Amino acid sequence: MITLQKTSVMNLENAMRGARNPMNSWARSDSGYDGEGNYVLGENDLDLARRLCVSGSDHRKFIRQIFVSVDIMAPLYWWKEYDTYKVGTVANSTSTMHKIHSKAFEREDFSCDHMTDETLDQMDRVIAYLEQLRGKYLETKDKAYWYDMIQFLPSSYNQMRTCTFSYENLVNMYRARKNHKLDEWHVFCDWVKTLPYARELILFGEKPEEDA
Repeated sequence: MITLQKTSVMNLENAMRGARNPMNSWARSDSGYDGEGNYVLGENDLDLARRLCVSGSDHRKFIRQIFVSVDIMAPLYWWKEYDTYKVGTVANSTSTMHKIHSKAFEREDFSCDHMTDETLDQMDRVIAYLEQLRGKYLETKDKAYWYDMIQFLPSSYNQMRTCTFSYENLVNMYRARKNHKLDEWHVFCDWVKTLPYARELILFGEKPEEDA
């Protein structure tokens, strides 16, 4: 299970202006803001952006200045793979260390969507035992019970992080993970496709799905 919410895309205007710096071609820029405050690329700027993106990472460095922020809720087993992408990314997470005891454990706190019925029965026992440990910790403040919760916590436990990365990060992540075994990566890649100008600036070179 994974959810991506509160998406913000920033700095598109400045990045596009910078893309025109090498040739001093600012006068050809034809982009601007629409009535809803969205920055809309004009035909000239979009054509330049496409050509720079397909020319290689050195030429498309302007997309390193287009930033995305999003709240991601995902299981720890997915975050372990996400953490491969350290360069140019930032994440602020909810704290398991500080807040694991602050609410009751429930099935909704875990990614169980692909579990068989038999495994779900076992998972419910794990959740019930974690809740027992939480109750003992709250009652006694004995750190041994806190360690029991931390070390017994399954990798299916969901954690929320506010993540920031650039369009260039997303180019690498999308290409590396779009055919991954985990469904969570497919949901992530589908989200990437919804970003402004994703087709031109992130998925460039990929055939449209209807033509694939």
